[in-house]
Amino acid sequence: MLSKIVGLWSIFTLLVLFHVTAQPVVFKNSRSLLQIGGYLELYTDKADTLTIASAPMQAFKVSGQEVPNLQITPYTQWARFSINNQSKAEKLLLEVEYPIIDDITLYELLPDGTIRQTRLGEFTAYKNRGYDHQNYHFPIRLLPNETRQFYLKVKAGEQLQLPIYLGTPESIFEKNNKRELIFGIYVGVILAMAFYNLFIYISTRDNSYLIYVSYIICVGLTQVTLQGYSFRFLYPNSPWLAMHATVLVPVFNGLTALVFIQQFLSTKVNYPLGHKLMNAVIVLYLLCFIPTFLDMYNYAQILVQLDAFLAAVMAFVVAYRISLKGVNAARFFLIAWSIFLISIFVFVLRNFNVLPYNNFTYYALQIGSGVEVLLLSFALAHKINVFKAEKEASQQMALAISQENERLVREQNIILESKVKDRTEDLQATNLELNNALTNLKDAQTRLVEKEKMASLGQLTAGIAHEINNPINFVTSNIKPLKLDIADLRELLNRYDELPVSTDISKSLADIALFKKEIDIDYIHEEISSLIKGIEDGAARTAEIVKGLRTFSRLDESEVKSIDIHEGLDSTLVLLRNAIPPYVNIIKDYAGLPKIECYAGKINQVFMNIFSNALNAIKSKKEHHNEFISITTRQENSFIVITIKDTGIGMSEAVREKIFDPFFTTKDVGEGTGLGLSIVFSIIEKHKGKIVVNSAPGEGAEFIIYLPLSIANHLS
Repeated sequence: MLSKIVGLWSIFTLLVLFHVTAQPVVFKNSRSLLQIGGYLELYTDKADTLTIASAPMQAFKVSGQEVPNLQITPYTQWARFSINNQSKAEKLLLEVEYPIIDDITLYELLPDGTIRQTRLGEFTAYKNRGYDHQNYHFPIRLLPNETRQFYLKVKAGEQLQLPIYLGTPESIFEKNNKRELIFGIYVGVILAMAFYNLFIYISTRDNSYLIYVSYIICVGLTQVTLQGYSFRFLYPNSPWLAMHATVLVPVFNGLTALVFIQQFLSTKVNYPLGHKLMNAVIVLYLLCFIPTFLDMYNYAQILVQLDAFLAAVMAFVVAYRISLKGVNAARFFLIAWSIFLISIFVFVLRNFNVLPYNNFTYYALQIGSGVEVLLLSFALAHKINVFKAEKEASQQMALAISQENERLVREQNIILESKVKDRTEDLQATNLELNNALTNLKDAQTRLVEKEKMASLGQLTAGIAHEINNPINFVTSNIKPLKLDIADLRELLNRYDELPVSTDISKSLADIALFKKEIDIDYIHEEISSLIKGIEDGAARTAEIVKGLRTFSRLDESEVKSIDIHEGLDSTLVLLRNAIPPYVNIIKDYAGLPKIECYAGKINQVFMNIFSNALNAIKSKKEHHNEFISITTRQENSFIVITIKDTGIGMSEAVREKIFDPFFTTKDVGEGTGLGLSIVFSIIEKHKGKIVVNSAPGEGAEFIIYLPLSIANHLS
């Protein structure tokens, strides 16, 4: 016991000998509340070996800051200060208003030479604290006019600040009661907005509201964690979670914020590049879990702050770009996010001591996040109003159409009643005429659909005419020189015929030889052969086009016939040859297939419509590189499979689901009727086959057609 007293006295002696302190904190008014950060002397223990015995021998430096900012550091920090009590109060309270410090110890040098040590922090359960409050409270007993020296040892894995207050317990608790009242209002706003949007989700089943509720909860949890309430109320017996929550909660906050922004602004559609960049930031947030669970806490904090900065800037840029497109949701978001960013800016400037540590900077982040939550809730409510207005407009339009139909029906009924009245005696004849008219109407409808099915042929007329005109022009251009050559030969033959009656055969032969030389008989022979070959080639080309047209139309095969499906594909391509740009390659991969039973002309219409759509899709691209249409055939059991794939602009999922609907088209008004693919679907269905479409924007389209080998078996 004696040795212990001697040791403590030695420590006290060292403290007296080596200590040169800053001006002591003078506490005069028991009703006042002093912020003593400017009186602190600081020292950084980078080796983490300093003890209270050796602390007085170190070179402490005066902080000079109302709230010392020690940044994010893995080192242990020491603070030294003295308190002179010139008030009547003997019971004082020292409060460190920074509840996320991992380990904090106060050393008090007592008059008898001993040292009183009080250790608090998140490293231990909350119940071990002397005061039921998230801030760190150290009771101090000082007699009037007594001066005492203190050392404070702190360590934290996150941003470390030392807002330290000195006062009576009553003044400290009065300050904290005001703060808790304001924070309670903030929590009330957060919970109200969360439940409000949750109820909207239950009624609308719109996932954006559920994601927003998650975001609101994470925003609130972030503030609750930074203010120390989560350790106090949610997990008081989990020091590990208390020390890691300042990383985990902001990570979940950032993830829910980014997912909500993507959903709210429809970034995938409105700004695909921004959507991908935000996905990259999400991945960076997920990487924060690695140093967190490896207890590399300082690195995790730095990475979280960098991710938060990137996410904030990225969200602002994406919202701004989308707002330029006239999206109202982006404008709402820009206002809310700008307010939140301003509050973050104020919070950061306070952390770097650019702005003072006062009530405004203390509550800035809570005010900013609360206003942001309110504004975004209004934006989502506005979304409901927009949907409601659209629904009402749609209902009004439907009502107007219904009323117009009702009016037309009434007028038609009046006309029909008049006719029935006038023709009662001829009722049976009239019914027969109406039946005939109905039959004719159905026939007319059938012919109209058939004409629409073949409308694509009309688009090919110019191309076919051009294809036929080339060989015909070649034949026509060869006829005139051929006539001239034949005329020269005829003249030569006539001269030979005149030889028997000639009086001077030698002279006549000489004239003939001269004439042959004049007309260049050898060149005439070669030219006639060349001209005849050109005429043959032109005739063969014309025959090929006519054969392709005949094979395509199958005018003589209106019934089910056995055909070679490859002939239909090739004949269709022959007719489309003039419409195929030079930068488009046709790739064929035909398998050995048996003949199939089908309506040949109708199947060729299917090929024509699909090829035409593929060419239009490729031509719609702004730039063309390695464009192609590939045709692959194969046999699967009792079906043959034709796959036609192009490198066009592709289709979204919404468009792909509607392409077979009658009158649906993505072309401009007047450029398409929307019946082409509808006819394709009806023809395939008539053959008891099926058609599958695979496509994505920018990735072309793939049509897979399944046709039975024998349509008769499937019809039965």
